[in-house]
Amino acid sequence: MKKVIKSVLKAIISWLLIFLRNFKTGRYVCEQILDGSMNQTKVIDHSGVKLIFAVPNSLSNYRADSFSTKEPETLEWIDSMPDGSVVWDIGANVGIYSCYAAKHRNCRVFAFEPSVFNLELLARNIFLNELTERVTIVPLPLSDELSLNGLNMTSTVWGGALSTFGQSYGHDGETMQKVFVIPTIGLSMVDAVGLLRISQPDYIKMDVDGIEHLILKGGIPVLSKTKSVLIEINDKFNTQAQEADLYLREAGFTLKEKRHADYFDSYTTAARHTYNQIWVK
Repeated sequence: MKKVIKSVLKAIISWLLIFLRNFKTGRYVCEQILDGSMNQTKVIDHSGVKLIFAVPNSLSNYRADSFSTKEPETLEWIDSMPDGSVVWDIGANVGIYSCYAAKHRNCRVFAFEPSVFNLELLARNIFLNELTERVTIVPLPLSDELSLNGLNMTSTVWGGALSTFGQSYGHDGETMQKVFVIPTIGLSMVDAVGLLRISQPDYIKMDVDGIEHLILKGGIPVLSKTKSVLIEINDKFNTQAQEADLYLREAGFTLKEKRHADYFDSYTTAARHTYNQIWVK
């Protein structure tokens, strides 16, 4: 019933916006609504660390509200980093963990995020938290090699996820239902260091919804010099899970733990079988 009501409301609002944009005053009203939404912010406090996040829609608002509960293992992992560490946040989305690492542990963060729909919020969040000197945006996808391909997306909303570069499958290994494609350049971790001169990471956080194993495959020399990796893996996506394990062990890592928030156990979706794995040396 809720879905039906939302669909009806969406249709009505869409019609109203189309109608308003036929008139100069209506276009002004639409622009003010959009500007007002983008300027909405929320302050969160986690263990005494205050962060400001842009929340123009319900998804970005959810990401802010669930900051302390959705991935407690990620926050604990960041808490354990030595001050001033170099961190690669691969699949940074809107940058909530990039900002936390930079502000709480004074880390030098490189936030890899190729989605044009997330980049604006990522940039806003970095600016709102006065972290432009500590967080650098890398607006390109990582993969196993330098290539021209498409970033296949299942959503075009601010804060959206479940996109995959150069592959037709998604986070669960199944064929994804793409609604948008961004033609772009992908590169390997080795390329990021060698061609872009990005600093060798001490820590890597990776959450790209499906091709984690391919990124690892193209980054063994970088991984061999990295201290720890936190990576999201779907246990039911066998190719991803097995190859990620192989490449991480090849780079000298040992699996320390895998965790997700307890409430994911009640899910019937792929999230139930998806964990953050923490690898160390």
